Amino acid sequence: MRTSSEKKLLVAMLVAIVAGGVAGYFQGPAMQSVAWLGTLFLTALKMLIVPLVAASVITGVAGLGDVRRLGRMGGYAVAYYACTTLFAVSIGLLMANLWQPGVGVSLSAGAHAPPVTVGDIGIPDLILSLVHPNIIAAAADMKLLPIIVFCIAFAAALSTLGERGRPVIVFFDGLNDAMMKLVEWIMWFAPIGVFALIASKLGAAGGGEAFVAQLAGLGKYALAVISGLLTHAVLLCVLLTFLARRSAFEYLRHMATALMTAFSTASSSATLPLTLEGVKMAGVDEKARRFVLPLGATVNMDGTALYEAVAVLFIAQAYGIDLSFGQQMLVLITATMAAIGAAGIPEAGLVTMVIVLEAVGLPLEGIGLLLAIDWFLDRCRTTVNVFGDSVGAAVVGRMLAGESRAAAP
Repeated sequence: MRTSSEKKLLVAMLVAIVAGGVAGYFQGPAMQSVAWLGTLFLTALKMLIVPLVAASVITGVAGLGDVRRLGRMGGYAVAYYACTTLFAVSIGLLMANLWQPGVGVSLSAGAHAPPVTVGDIGIPDLILSLVHPNIIAAAADMKLLPIIVFCIAFAAALSTLGERGRPVIVFFDGLNDAMMKLVEWIMWFAPIGVFALIASKLGAAGGGEAFVAQLAGLGKYALAVISGLLTHAVLLCVLLTFLARRSAFEYLRHMATALMTAFSTASSSATLPLTLEGVKMAGVDEKARRFVLPLGATVNMDGTALYEAVAVLFIAQAYGIDLSFGQQMLVLITATMAAIGAAGIPEAGLVTMVIVLEAVGLPLEGIGLLLAIDWFLDRCRTTVNVFGDSVGAAVVGRMLAGESRAAAP
C-alpha cells in the first residue's frame, strides 16, 4: 500500500479501536450483536494464512540459492528467538517479584474453575509435531509448524533441480504477490472488523463497569504483566537499533497496522499477512522476512512467555507458596523451552502454562484466578509477540546482509 493509504488506514484503525472501546464500555452485552463482523474479518485473514505461508517460505528458501545459507539463517532465527524469550521470561520474573501481585488475592475466584489437564509432553512429542502424515489435513487444521517444515524441505529440493525447478519457484513467487494483494484489499475492511472485535469482546466481559471491576480485583497482576511487556518492547527497540541498525520509531510506524491488528485479534497467525506487509514496507531483506516471519508466528512467543512467568509467580503468591531462587530459575528455563517447543501442539499457550506449573509443583486450578481478564492481557502479549517476530526478521536480515558484504571481493 502507498504511504498516503497507509496513513489513512492507520488513522481509521485508531478511530475504530477507540470507538469499539467506547461502544463496548457503555453498551455492554448489546455489542455482542456485531461480533459477526469481527469474526468475518478474522476469518478472511485466516483464509490467507496457509497459501501465504507456503508461498512465502518456499520462495524465501529457494531464493537463498546455496542451501548452506538456509542453515545459517535458521540458526540466526532460532538463536534470536531463544535469547529474546529468555529475556522476556527474566523480565516477567523480575516484575512479579517487584509487584508481588498475588499477595492478598482471594482464592475464591478460581474455586469453581474447570479442571485443567493435558497429557504428558515429552521430547518425542515435540519432534513428532514437526511432521504430519497428511499435509492437506495439516493445512485444514491450521497446523503451521508441519507446513513450514514441509515447505522448507520442498524448497530445498526445488533448489537442487536447476532450470527444471525454476517454473515452480516462479509460480509460488506469483502466488505470494497475489496473496499480498488480497491482504491489501481485506485491510480496507479492517476498521469495521477491529471495531466489532473490541466492542463485542468488551461487551462479552459485561461492559465497562464489569471490566473495570475485574481489572480492579486483579489490578497489580495486570500492571505486572503490562509493565513487563512494555519493558520487553523497549528491549526489542534497543535490539532493533543496535543489531538491525534501524530507527525504532520509523520501524514502529510501518508496523503500526499489524500491531493494532494483533491487539484486536489476539492471534499472531491471523496477523501474519499484515506483519509481512509491514516488514516489507520497512525494507527488510526479502529472503529473511519470507522465512523468519512465518517461523516466528509459529514458535516465537516472547509476550506469552513473559506473561506465563508473571502468572506462575502470581499463582504461587496467591496460594502462599514461596518459590525459592532455584525454583524461579526452573521457571525461567522451563518457560523459555516450552514457549519455543510447544508451538506445534494444540492449545500451545495452555500447554506451556501447565508445563511450567507442574515443573514447580503448583496447583493447576490456579489458572482459574486469571481467567477474568485473560482475554485483555492476551491481546497485549500477542502484540509483543508480533513485534518480536518483526524485529527478528530485521535482525536476521541485517546479519545476512553483513555476511554478503564480507564475502564480496
